[in-house]
Amino acid sequence: MTFHSVCDIDDVWEGEVAEHEVAGHEILIVHHIGGEVTALQALCPHQNISLAEGSFEKGLLICRAHLWQFDGKSGAGVNPSDCRLARYPLKVEDNKVMVSVDGVVPFRVGS
Repeated sequence: MTFHSVCDIDDVWEGEVAEHEVAGHEILIVHHIGGEVTALQALCPHQNISLAEGSFEKGLLICRAHLWQFDGKSGAGVNPSDCRLARYPLKVEDNKVMVSVDGVVPFRVGS
């Protein structure tokens, strides 16, 4: 599995998200309160709108367009519950956030 350096952990504060392009994938780095970091697909599966343009509240990512909601840790759809966000393998080494895109396919409505 190949990991790509995305950013420094200090570039994304706890409670915030940041969008990055990694090997052709739009990735959302989610830094949860308490320090956990996850990497999810950055585009809403409904209409490909950047989730970084929405909000991140109480662990939920909320799309600005139609208010679709996703769990910021697992990527599971909350509203609606029949969709999801792809989750990417992530590790933090020497303050660097590292993400692998190997074999991960972003979810799209209708796919």
